[in-house]
Amino acid sequence: MSTKKKTTQTEAPKAKATKAAKTTSSDGGAKPKKLSALDAAAQVLAENGQAMTCQEMIEAMAAKGYWTSPAGKTPHATLYAAILREITTKAKGSRFSKTDRGKFALAQ
Repeated sequence: MSTKKKTTQTEAPKAKATKAAKTTSSDGGAKPKKLSALDAAAQVLAENGQAMTCQEMIEAMAAKGYWTSPAGKTPHATLYAAILREITTKAKGSRFSKTDRGKFALAQ
């Protein structure tokens, strides 16, 4: 004989509580928002004014304190993939353009 479990209807899922908005002090003591690797790469390219490889961008971003790898072994490969993904998905709206093999510049 098999015994069947009686199933009960579950309650509707409760809505997750929203995070409270962070408040900043009036004296401007809030930390500046950290740049993403793509934002930092765009800033480095804008300051440099010429095409750069991802390895050069990573070194410049670390030297200027814009972005550092959070312990990744190949941040240049991750940046390369992210830039290519932005070029592919945004097409004409992308901030980057590929100028040569392994080199990127700001889009015109």
